[in-house]
Amino acid sequence: MLKADVVIVGSGASALNCALNLPRDMDILIVTKDTAERNDSFLAQGGICVLKDEGDYDSFYEDTMRAGHYENNPESVDIMITHSRDVINDLIGWGVDFERDEEGNLEYTREGAHSTERILFHADITGKEITSTLLERVRELDNVRLIEHFTMIDIIERDNVCLGIVGVDKEGKLTSVKADCTVFATGGIGGLYKDSTNYRHLTGDAQAICIEHGIELLDMDYVQIHPTAFYSKEYGRRFLISESCRGEGGLLKNSKMERFVEELLPRDVVANAIFAEMEKEGSEHVWLDLTPIGEEEIMSHFPNIYEKCLKHGYDITKTPIPITPAQHYFMGGIKVDMYSKTTMDNLYAVGETACNGVHGKNRLASNSLLEAIVFAKRAAKDITEKYDTYAENAKTKGEGVDFEKELENEKYTDVDALMERYKKLVLDEIEKERLNRE
Repeated sequence: MLKADVVIVGSGASALNCALNLPRDMDILIVTKDTAERNDSFLAQGGICVLKDEGDYDSFYEDTMRAGHYENNPESVDIMITHSRDVINDLIGWGVDFERDEEGNLEYTREGAHSTERILFHADITGKEITSTLLERVRELDNVRLIEHFTMIDIIERDNVCLGIVGVDKEGKLTSVKADCTVFATGGIGGLYKDSTNYRHLTGDAQAICIEHGIELLDMDYVQIHPTAFYSKEYGRRFLISESCRGEGGLLKNSKMERFVEELLPRDVVANAIFAEMEKEGSEHVWLDLTPIGEEEIMSHFPNIYEKCLKHGYDITKTPIPITPAQHYFMGGIKVDMYSKTTMDNLYAVGETACNGVHGKNRLASNSLLEAIVFAKRAAKDITEKYDTYAENAKTKGEGVDFEKELENEKYTDVDALMERYKKLVLDEIEKERLNRE
């Protein structure tokens, strides 16, 4: 058995920022399903939004609400926007290197459905820059342990109080983790879909566990399809072509090299237009022409995309590339309040795993990293303020609980079968939600 004051499940931006904002005298354990670097935060290309100045508030708010079809939680949107500059300053303080102009001022770019440039970036690997920096800072902390290749398969709870988790390592050994507070930061659900920009091991495990234990979920059918993933017939994760490519001038074209949609409309609108064009032409993809951006800007702003496409035989400075929509982001998830607390005591959820309604029905480009960072910090603040209560809850409800004996639960005898059942649980819940809205 392992013990910790706080166990965080996941190693993306939200998990790491939560850990960094907890007190240094807390014993924190981070467990993650793969290596610490193999999460979708590392894959984020475009950037992270920020409120440039007070005059930008109304348009930032409206852009977010409009992209979300006005189904967003207004309070969540307000919190995300008003706290954006604060967390950007945190990131810069941790050592994140955003692009700057010759005078040293932060540079901003624009993506689809934004009315102005308000996105900070680091070339076309912003997520890697942010998350790798946070990971470096976390690994410097004496109070944080990080265990890789450890898959959470259940929680231990009594009377709606979370007492910890059950996990399995890469050798198949079951281990219980006793913790006063648990934070789910398990990422998205892309591994449930044939075509997704997500890592394949992200399969909605936390959501399935919540279904099993009666923890409330929200907007489970709100799954975002990104318009532009590199087309391939090979099995595996689809390579994302950042929305900022279109923000900088990239054009979508059909097989006749004709434009058929306004490129900077919200993601769901553009994706649906691409699907319609593909059906009309009987094709498996359309084309994205990046040559209008210019070679110099492509090489400085999109070097990673350039290199990736070149490996597949496409020089994006000279020729269009084949793209198709793919599952990209999960707006729904585990229902949480404004401090990321779930409906179970001593349990929080942050990042893409959680749903506080900030994105509504469709996420605005580059709001994902911002939301993850803002609400992870708020979760850490809330855990810190309420920790004594949580510790007392865990002590009271955990009395008489044999954490080793918990591992003898019959459903853990075949972990592979359990994980397959979890996948079906999540997909069934998504379908149920979709049908309920019709």
